[in-house]
Amino acid sequence: VVEAAAGTITIDGVDARTVPLQTLRGALSIIAQEPTLFQGTVRYNLAPVSEHSDAELWSALARAGLDEKVASMAGGLAADVAEGGGNLSAGERQLLCMARAMLRRRPLLVMDEAPASVDHATDGRIQQMVRRDFRGNCTVLTIAHRLHTVAFYDQILLLGGGAVHEYE
Repeated sequence: VVEAAAGTITIDGVDARTVPLQTLRGALSIIAQEPTLFQGTVRYNLAPVSEHSDAELWSALARAGLDEKVASMAGGLAADVAEGGGNLSAGERQLLCMARAMLRRRPLLVMDEAPASVDHATDGRIQQMVRRDFRGNCTVLTIAHRLHTVAFYDQILLLGGGAVHEYE
């Protein structure tokens, strides 16, 4: 999310240094280990700056496995989300961020240990979403410490001690 000081980052054949930083930021969705949610409504947390129909929002929630949860909340899409998502479990917060990324449809998804703080069922749901909703539609870069998180990926880069150990 900052300009590169050295080296080269090539994504889909494009050198990231040749793309203005603001443009580059707009082309990606980031799912961090600690989900980023804002005080506001479910609708606002799904699409804070863009307009989507209720049908699109509910579809993204269904694909993330959150439609029943949100439907059970007073107000549905207008239900309140506490600061940082405090009224949702860690898994629900992460799934809401995944639903937001599905709605944004950016060409690059960066997942930084996204399933690290969730249970195995939610981890499986996240991996299913990556395979179903993102694979083939965008480039997915995943930082992971668990092999099963990246087992189905096309390419894996193994780093250790600041050096590349394997890339295949």
